[in-house]
Amino acid sequence: MTATISSPNLPTLEDMRSGLPNICGWETEIYLIKNHNDPVFLNTTNLHLENINAGFACALHMHQPTIPAGINGELISNLQHMFEHPHDGDNHNAGVFAWCYSRIGEFIPDLINQGCNPRIMLDYSGNLLWGLRQMQREDVINNLKRVTCEVQYQPYVEWLGTMWSHAVVPSTPIPDIKLHIQAWQHHFASIFGNDALKRVKGFSPPEMHLPNHPDTLFEYIKALKECGYKWLMVQEHSVENLDGSALHQDQKYIPNKLTARNSQGEIISITALIKTQGSDTKLVAQMQPYFEAKGRGKQQVSTSYIPSLVTQIADGENGGVMMNEFPRDFMRIYQEIRDSGGNNGGTVAMNGTEYLELIEAAGTNPEDYPEVQAVQQHKIWQRVNLDKVTPEAVNNAIQELKANDHQFHIDGASWTNDLSWVKGYENVLEPMNKLSAMFHAKYDRLVEQDASVTKREDYQQALLYNFLVQTSCFRYWGQGTWTDYARELYRRGEELLK
Repeated sequence: MTATISSPNLPTLEDMRSGLPNICGWETEIYLIKNHNDPVFLNTTNLHLENINAGFACALHMHQPTIPAGINGELISNLQHMFEHPHDGDNHNAGVFAWCYSRIGEFIPDLINQGCNPRIMLDYSGNLLWGLRQMQREDVINNLKRVTCEVQYQPYVEWLGTMWSHAVVPSTPIPDIKLHIQAWQHHFASIFGNDALKRVKGFSPPEMHLPNHPDTLFEYIKALKECGYKWLMVQEHSVENLDGSALHQDQKYIPNKLTARNSQGEIISITALIKTQGSDTKLVAQMQPYFEAKGRGKQQVSTSYIPSLVTQIADGENGGVMMNEFPRDFMRIYQEIRDSGGNNGGTVAMNGTEYLELIEAAGTNPEDYPEVQAVQQHKIWQRVNLDKVTPEAVNNAIQELKANDHQFHIDGASWTNDLSWVKGYENVLEPMNKLSAMFHAKYDRLVEQDASVTKREDYQQALLYNFLVQTSCFRYWGQGTWTDYARELYRRGEELLK
């Protein structure tokens, strides 16, 4: 029995259009694919809740930025640049990186053939998927297709959605958040098919960044839900209880309900699985979540008793532990579980959506999950009359906190329903925000009048450059070459939008 019903009436998307990745044009069709309540894993899982004390869920995050560094400045993957300049820095690792992007397509079938019961969640940026296609690395893509599209492997592998160009949400202009989410969905469906996209129900944010500005967080959760996502992975220290306290020890191992209230007083929520704090790559490489889960048991949520779940994510290729220790320990742990007779009971591997479907099918109500909000928001809401929330009141609270509380911070953008994303940007120096404002000034009204504008090549090109400038690497990897790349991408994007 397959995990989902197929979608015969929806178009088969090509992954390249006009030499560029397919990131727009089929918004209505993608919406129809994504917005459903069909179970993804429930009909195919070999796990039974009554036999399980605790679970562990590991995810691998993979990314390579797109840079204007090819012959004549063409857009290429940084991975390609590494291959072409093997003596610069750690570029000698290019071959190992490429293997890391591919190897889950070998590990999962091998383990299943050995009688093991593995699980893995995958988060690949749109940049990386496009880069692999540009490099004609069909070997990597086909390995990924094997464990994504072949029915016998679907119960073991879960893909997580993400922002197409690895943009961190708090500093992404709000109108672009949903565009990134939709672009990744377009691109993923064009490579792996509509049915594979239909099974993507969890979301993995780049850098695990969670916006804490009330309006940014509200729009983020709203975009995720409109795009058909069921749950979001969040970093333990990026959320707090409604009274401002940190999550208690056991609370990190069950689903939470992440709630956002905006400056208009509207409220929205989504299920959150908590990524526990720690040295991510080492924890995943050495399969520490398994050992942590062995020490945990069932917990009570309302009237239900559910297994604890230890959730962790790490870069899948970055650093010696992921290159060398992960393959050894990933295989070893599942063999150990098999040999102890624990494939289906005790402490088991589970993917995020599989876990949520199992506990909710057994009667757990998502409304009963502990309620959390983005960190620092308690300080804001303490200063606002919750019966009469206004943009002015929220803004005043934020300004007061900024002036008087040196520990307070708002990393996200400020936005309200009555604020234009074009007007007011005249004096903003950040190229990212300027390019976004230019993009929306040119296209928003056109798209409103005619939705097919998103199929046009000029729209696709402009959207791509808007995304590329927002890639987090250009800010996190310091001054010099990386900021030069960003300036060049901005220049080209501006040229297209003039």
